Amino acid sequence: MSVAFVPERLRGKVEVNQDTIQQLLEENDQLIRCIVEYQNKGRATECAQYQHVLHRNLIYLATIADGSPQNVQKLPPTMDS
Repeated sequence: MSVAFVPERLRGKVEVNQDTIQQLLEENDQLIRCIVEYQNKGRATECAQYQHVLHRNLIYLATIADGSPQNVQKLPPTMDS
């Protein structure tokens, strides 16, 4: 089961750290490999299932990135200042 699928009762209590992010990235790599393999075999149903999990993982990672204070960029000073 993906680390992105945290049970409702644990949401907000799970610590997001580099290990968690790395685990998700490795899982996404494996999902992409499975998707390609199933596409080559013409197995669309399995492909769609893995694409769904990959999509949720990517949304989860994007949410983490959006909420991270490290990614806040300072605006350049304006000419009026």
